[in-house]
Amino acid sequence: MFSFKSATAVSPNRVLNHSTSGMAHIGVLSLAAIAGSLSYHSIPAKLALGASGLDASTSAVAEPAAATPAAQKWLIRADEVHTAAGAPLRGGVISVVNGKIAAVVGAPGGDDSKSDSDDENTIEVFAVTPGMIDLGARLVTHPDAVEQSTEAAVWMRVSDSLDFFHTGWDRELRSGVTAVLASPPDNDVMGGLSCVVKTGGAPELEARLVKQDAALRGSMGTQPSMGNTPASGTPQNFYVRRPATRMGVEWIFRKSFYDAIAAQSDPERDFEGADVLQAVMRGEIPMSVQAWLTQDIRTAIFLKEEFKIPHMWVDAAAEAWKEPDLLVRSKIGVVFPPFSFNGRVGREGGFLTFGAAKEMHELGVNFAFSGHGTRDVAGRLAQQPALAMRGGLNFQAALRAATINPARMAGVDDRLGSIEVGKDADLVLWSGRPFLPTSRVVGVILNGELVLDPRKDS
Repeated sequence: MFSFKSATAVSPNRVLNHSTSGMAHIGVLSLAAIAGSLSYHSIPAKLALGASGLDASTSAVAEPAAATPAAQKWLIRADEVHTAAGAPLRGGVISVVNGKIAAVVGAPGGDDSKSDSDDENTIEVFAVTPGMIDLGARLVTHPDAVEQSTEAAVWMRVSDSLDFFHTGWDRELRSGVTAVLASPPDNDVMGGLSCVVKTGGAPELEARLVKQDAALRGSMGTQPSMGNTPASGTPQNFYVRRPATRMGVEWIFRKSFYDAIAAQSDPERDFEGADVLQAVMRGEIPMSVQAWLTQDIRTAIFLKEEFKIPHMWVDAAAEAWKEPDLLVRSKIGVVFPPFSFNGRVGREGGFLTFGAAKEMHELGVNFAFSGHGTRDVAGRLAQQPALAMRGGLNFQAALRAATINPARMAGVDDRLGSIEVGKDADLVLWSGRPFLPTSRVVGVILNGELVLDPRKDS
């Protein structure tokens, strides 16, 4: 029988407590104690972190865990620390201990002083952001990674087919993407359960898994019906079946959910995967549905409302901006595909403007960016905020759409998505202001490990 568990944050700090809302409350400790416990030079005047977000004018500090002789430590000094949890910190310092963020420090007016330390565990860069998270990374593409004998393999887990030796993982990591939502290929109407995994670490699921069963994957449009043929004569294989059209795709979706509803009251009608669909309707598992074009986005929204699915987002939603009223009414989330300079994107030829993200932000629609795991540098996730800013989106909203927004959508914001004490030390180091054409990713820290060293690899 299907079962699932939500991820929980593990804090190394004695004074980090979690309220029922999931916000962290940080106790106050002297900066001298922090500096002493880390055996580093003095740290700027104030540490800013609290339940209302980070702010350079707030004085609050969390006590790091007691260090052991083998403790892994980093001290990162930056002109700008963009936390995705509040105001940016000028002249910021981040302490990393044993894979977790142990302290975040910032000075109100900035700190132009440079460290005179030659400690090999101290890194100086222009800017730091949280590790980016991609909910639409297409790193699982082989057709054998999705069940072929049925169009609604909702009980299958993509985690059973992940190939961590694929070069795409390292490409994503070195470009600043530290976690992705791995999903089955969109050859089925509902291909199974996605999971959130780190893009680096030991090449095994146990080492990289952040959240199992993070979303049920569905797909609208032409892709699920490709390869299928209508019944005619004697069938030669199991691809002689629905769906063969967009209408057939919707039929499979609706039949599956209505069958799951019937199974709730009649045990004899129970079937494999019914518990997954029931969990989706209860809001215990989100649903991610690929829908490039307006007609498919509308279908996904209508199905969300018909089955009262609490948590759903449309992935690769190039033309979501054409349906502002439906987006607001349904409270559906949006994950954009990579922008293009001619506006046409994806296999369906959807039209996506640079101003689409700004429109979502003004409507109050929850949205995120994706790089789709592309090899093309211009299409990678780190480039998408810049193109959205060219369309009028402000910097903070662009930053959140690559970090904390996708973390919240996938239910992993207790560990990922922002620079806060107690969270995983997944950080991106920049040569200049993040997302500007003149800046680039020069360093990456994953789980507290320096996997791209700005002092050597840049």
